[in-house]
Amino acid sequence: MTLDLDLLITNAEIVNADGRVHGHIGITDGRITTLLAQDVDQLPSAARTIDAGGKLVIPGGVDAHCHVEQITGDYKSLDTFRTATTAALHGGTTTIIDFGIPADRGETPIAALRNKLDLIEGARCDVALHGSVLAWDATVPAQLDEMAEIGVRSVKLYTTNRGTTMADEDTILRVMKEMVRLDGLTYLHCEHDAIVVDQTETCANEGLLAIGHLPRSRPELSEDASVREMIAVAEHTGAPVYLVHQTTPAAVRAAAEARARGLRVFSETCPHYLLLDESVYDSDSPEQFACCPPMRPEATVRGLGAEVALGNVHTIASDHSCYDLAQKRERCHDMRRMPHGLPGVETRMPAAYTAVVTRGGLGVERFVELFATAPARINGLRTKGVIAVGYDADLVLFDPTETRRVDGAALHQGSDFSPFGGLDLTGWPSTVVSGGRVVLDEGRFTDPGPVGRFRERSGFSES
Repeated sequence: MTLDLDLLITNAEIVNADGRVHGHIGITDGRITTLLAQDVDQLPSAARTIDAGGKLVIPGGVDAHCHVEQITGDYKSLDTFRTATTAALHGGTTTIIDFGIPADRGETPIAALRNKLDLIEGARCDVALHGSVLAWDATVPAQLDEMAEIGVRSVKLYTTNRGTTMADEDTILRVMKEMVRLDGLTYLHCEHDAIVVDQTETCANEGLLAIGHLPRSRPELSEDASVREMIAVAEHTGAPVYLVHQTTPAAVRAAAEARARGLRVFSETCPHYLLLDESVYDSDSPEQFACCPPMRPEATVRGLGAEVALGNVHTIASDHSCYDLAQKRERCHDMRRMPHGLPGVETRMPAAYTAVVTRGGLGVERFVELFATAPARINGLRTKGVIAVGYDADLVLFDPTETRRVDGAALHQGSDFSPFGGLDLTGWPSTVVSGGRVVLDEGRFTDPGPVGRFRERSGFSES
């Protein structure tokens, strides 16, 4: 055999979402160019060979929900594309999808998106983008056309957060119709705004605005009601929709029932909703868990895990939003004014693996589906999420028994804490290959430089 390779990974247990095999992986020019059976007589030559030694090798992770260098209200998240993607690679994620969300009503959707395209220049791994619309006007269809031409085939809409990111019902309906025209996907943050506002006002009247009272201000009902309402709008418009960070089994079941009726509805959850419950708000540092939606009661967390086991959840994303403790604590006495969101791009792999495999008892194949394959497929990243000839050489080697305790201050996320700080998590990457480059080698990181590419996405019907 005379095939010369840039990189050869031998003696690997190769795990895809649809099964596993023992074999060898050959890589040239950033792509997987050959897969060989374990018992092949002769291996090709390669510039470098890594002996996997029986470790699991899975596709590099695709995190479809990250917020990098995001301005919301008075706050800006702290990491850059350099730090966020460096953290992603440390955590086995080789592609992130960020959002071009207008900083305020004066910034147009296309301007927000182009700003993110400029910032991506510092990325260490591949980056795709979602657009976002806050308010409808006559220019929006042309802006969505321009996004699609750039290769951005999804738009995020918020049903809450009055005065910042919220889109009204007319805007949501009209944008969904435009996304149908453009063969795109509508991302939806679902919390019923009127319920959230009323509950928050009740908390204020009772003097209960400290962050420890967050679950009361954003109850499960607000999510469940908004999910049902948005599914109704999707049914009316015919739009495919992706429901971000679902936290309740009722919301996930509503999406599953919609799919049974023929609707194209996808459910995402996050590791913190599978591993943590609302008791964290009784801790000494409840500000470390300020996110929307909040953590739910223990019984709800168990029910959400059951929905994952049933196959009703499609993806696990981080919803990475990088603030530090100083920002969190500045206004933690008033949950209306403090920044919400958690750093999580680096811990997504071990946290999800712990929830799905170690605690949930599901197979590694199901974890791969949630971590890499489904987010790539649903979002039109056609060369990601699978170990197969022709796909990008994005790979993660790991020992499925290795457990580490999380030290938030020692991570690379641009923050000084993690919501999983002090927890023992299993499923940490030991070696990461991104675009054919070995960036993490048995725990030693080599900065590849600003090699991350903006990745265009195919239309939804082509995915």
